[in-house]
Amino acid sequence: MKNSSLLTLFLLLHTAAFSQTIEEEKAAIAKTIQLYFDGMMERDRDKLDRAFDTSARLIGYRGDAFTVTPYVEWASGTARGEKRNPEDFSNHLIEVEVKGYTALAKAELYWPGIYYYDYLTLIKMDGEWKIVHKTWYEEKR
Repeated sequence: MKNSSLLTLFLLLHTAAFSQTIEEEKAAIAKTIQLYFDGMMERDRDKLDRAFDTSARLIGYRGDAFTVTPYVEWASGTARGEKRNPEDFSNHLIEVEVKGYTALAKAELYWPGIYYYDYLTLIKMDGEWKIVHKTWYEEKR
């Protein structure tokens, strides 16, 4: 009886420790996604580079045209111009799922005249979470 109580206690402690680790990973992923959001709003290439792996691809439709854009090309265009007015935009991280060193994040971005729904794949590399793939869907509003 004593051994089964110790085993139950060990399993509960192990589960609690694992849950805390997952929550810590989700918090680190949220920081990466925030760098993505801030980089777009501020047109800050450094923040975008900290959020994305340089080999990432962005895939979706621009209107009726299917596009596959290398990250470096997208980031170069996104980082040009004046900072965006944050009052005109709303970017939200909706959900994060973590399995080991991989993660999937869902985000919704409400921009003037258009809503974006992003599905972001992340990989933990050298202790940091990086976006390695973005698939998006857009709705005109």
